[in-house]
Amino acid sequence: MVGTFWAFVPAIIAIMLALITKQVYLSLFAGIFLGAMFLAEGNPLEAMSNTFITMGNQLGGNGGILIFLVILGVFSVLMVKTGGSKAYGEWMSKRIKSPVSAQLATVGLGALIFVDDYFNCLTVGNAMRPVTDRHQVSRAKLAYLVDSTAAPICIIAPISSWAAAVAGYAGEGAENGILTFIKTIPFNLYAILTIVFMVAIILMRVDFFKMRRNEKAAKNGDLFAGETDLPSEDISTKAEIRGKVQYMLVPIIILVACCVGAMIYNGYYYDWDLGMITTVPQSESVLEAFSNCDAGSALAMGSAIALVITMIYYSSIKALRFKEMMDSFVDGFKSMVPAILILTFAWTLCAIMGAKGEGLDETGAVILDGTLNAKAFVQSHISADSMALGIIPFVFFLIACVLSFATGTSWGTFGVLIPIAIAVVPASTTSGLFYLTLAASMAGAVFGDHVSPISDTTIMASSGAQCNHIDHVKTQLPYATTVAIISGISFIIAGFAAAAAQGSAGSYGITVVATLASGIGLMACLLVAIYFMNKAGVLDKIDAKFGEISAKLTIKGKKATQEAIAAEKAEEAALAVEDAQLEEATKVEDK
Repeated sequence: MVGTFWAFVPAIIAIMLALITKQVYLSLFAGIFLGAMFLAEGNPLEAMSNTFITMGNQLGGNGGILIFLVILGVFSVLMVKTGGSKAYGEWMSKRIKSPVSAQLATVGLGALIFVDDYFNCLTVGNAMRPVTDRHQVSRAKLAYLVDSTAAPICIIAPISSWAAAVAGYAGEGAENGILTFIKTIPFNLYAILTIVFMVAIILMRVDFFKMRRNEKAAKNGDLFAGETDLPSEDISTKAEIRGKVQYMLVPIIILVACCVGAMIYNGYYYDWDLGMITTVPQSESVLEAFSNCDAGSALAMGSAIALVITMIYYSSIKALRFKEMMDSFVDGFKSMVPAILILTFAWTLCAIMGAKGEGLDETGAVILDGTLNAKAFVQSHISADSMALGIIPFVFFLIACVLSFATGTSWGTFGVLIPIAIAVVPASTTSGLFYLTLAASMAGAVFGDHVSPISDTTIMASSGAQCNHIDHVKTQLPYATTVAIISGISFIIAGFAAAAAQGSAGSYGITVVATLASGIGLMACLLVAIYFMNKAGVLDKIDAKFGEISAKLTIKGKKATQEAIAAEKAEEAALAVEDAQLEEATKVEDK
């Protein structure tokens, strides 16, 4: 099963179970254990042992991210207890007069926090939740906006943890990694079109499928559309003193500044061979420092420093007592436990599958690296000889979509596909096809990461927005898939244009024009069609039909549950009768 399609089966099972049962923890663990059983050749004790060994390794390897999450949870609690969140919501409400403005403000804040997607998801969700709640924007819509301004923004920002990750994988390209990344930005259609689509549907005030029903429910006061199983505890409490806007804005500014500063410092002095900070500079510029930094440890350090400064700030203005601040540590940790648990399971599943496995050796044989080595399966099925030159970008986009969705990791997908893309399409500073293929791999990885139920950013977006996780996945999926389809068609058009221009001096420029023209043109046509469909009432009819199907399925589910409960009660009653008869018989026998 190692290095074959079976490597993806555990993720497929986990995702299907999560969507059907809505039990994320159980579904992820089932996928993990299934993968471990494949590796252990059916030995349950060995599989269970390896499951927890792998989980422990993932907790250690991602410790920086976990610390960062806990500290962000503490920040959220502190902002609530000081009254800063409430004051910010009231202040924004005076300036934001409509749901459209509230949603655009969310997008704007998300675009400003482009340094890291984890940081973006939790900060924007917590900051804008009071504002969108006041204007009756559903939590599912807030989670979509947060998620769509996380990875899609980071993947086209030259100074971000994502740029650093891609630069590390693309370092074998035509130039250094960061320059290669910058040249792929105009081709990253999924990220660009996601932003265009998101802003357009906000301005047109149009939603469709389940998101439309959620928005209608929000207008009637139900922000959760009946989904009460939230990703973390409700940390909202009444502030003992009247809060001020700066109680929220100052800590966020401190947090942003410290995290950016920590990433630059980490990148200058972090030695990857030693795995620690040294006194010898490892980078020569800010861009190179971002490329070299270990984002997890840098964000942990930056957020910890920011927390200390924030506590000193709150103490100096007497916004909170010291004991209240200490109590916030426990509350903050508790609020992040569900997100941390899901992330741990998702990381473990990815590790067992081997999305970042060793792949194939020089002879083409699968390397046995203790995982299912999904990377080897992908490597063995991609070559330039097996496809037309113009179709290569689309093929890489499609494979990246599937791989990232199944594994829940965009960075793991980068690690698998970018080296293959560099090998399949030889690097050249003038080759539009080379940069288009790299961008297609990145775009597909972002889409899969955007919609996968086991993706860390998807989990954090639902956590930051305090939205039911599976509801976030269901409402976001049609939107993201629509953009992905447009992107895929555009990659086909741009791929053949790039193949035709291959070898010419203007290859790069021609490919940029073909990519953006086809992508934006198709998106404009789609948006016009959606506008007129909404005006003609077609979307309402579609929504009513899907609502009817959903209601029938819900009724069937409830009926099945009631029948199961009734059968269980009948069985209990029968057992009680048998016990009574047995007891009576025993008494008779004793006599």
